[in-house]
Amino acid sequence: MDAADNMTDQAGDGTGPVTVAPTPAYPPELDAEAQADEPENVAGRKSPLRRCVATGRVGDKAGMIRFVVSPDGVLVPDVDETLPGRGLWLTADAKLVEKALTKGLFAKAARRAVKPVPDLPALLCRLVRRRALGLVGLARKGGGALAGFEKVQAALRSGCIGRSGGAGQKSVGLWFEASDGSDDGRTKLFALAQALGVPLVDVFDRSELGAALGRDEAVHVVLAAGPLAKQIRREVERLSALGGAGS
Repeated sequence: MDAADNMTDQAGDGTGPVTVAPTPAYPPELDAEAQADEPENVAGRKSPLRRCVATGRVGDKAGMIRFVVSPDGVLVPDVDETLPGRGLWLTADAKLVEKALTKGLFAKAARRAVKPVPDLPALLCRLVRRRALGLVGLARKGGGALAGFEKVQAALRSGCIGRSGGAGQKSVGLWFEASDGSDDGRTKLFALAQALGVPLVDVFDRSELGAALGRDEAVHVVLAAGPLAKQIRREVERLSALGGAGS
C-alpha cells in the first residue's frame, strides 16, 4: 500500500447542494510577487493564497488540493495539508487534474521527475470524501450533530442544536440528506432549512452518514454552525468540483 492510500481520505443560496465558487481575481502586483515565491509563500507564509500549477492563477487555497513529492519522487495528494515538503497546489477541478497529469505540469512545477500514484483522480475523490466524513464524525463527538427526522425537524424549527437557552446551545449550520433517502422527508424539511438559510449537503448515502455518526445508517442529519461545519463545506465543495459528489 503506498503513502497516498494511508492518508485519511461557496455554498449556494442555502436551498441546494453546496457548489464551488469561481476563483477570484487578484491584483497584478500580488501575481508578480507570487511569481517569485514558492506556492506556500504567496503574499506571506500565513496567506491563504496559492498558485495553481495548471492555470498559473493565484487563488484561495480553500478551493485547491495540495500535493507533495516524496523522497523517491512519488506525487502524493495531501488533502489534510500536513505533510512536510514544498507544496504543489492544484485547483480542485476534474479537468485540471487530467490536464496537469497529461501535460506533466506537476513535474514542471517541482522541477524534477515525479511519478503520480495510479488512478489519481479517483484517489483524490476518495480522500476528500473520507476527510469530509471524518469531520462529520468529529462534530458528533463534540455534541454538534443530530440525526433522525424528528430531531432534525425540531432543530430546523428552533434554529439551534441543544437545549434552548442552555450553555451548549448552537445554531444549525448544515443540513444533510442521504443521497439514497426518500424525497418525502426531504420535502418536509426543505422549507424549514430554506427559512434559516441552512445549506443542504446531499452527496453522502445513508451508510456513509451512519458510519460517520457511529450508527448503522442516517438519512436526516444537522450539524452545528462553527469551524467544523465550515471545513466540511469546503470538503464538499472540493469533492463536487472533482466530480466525486456521487456515492
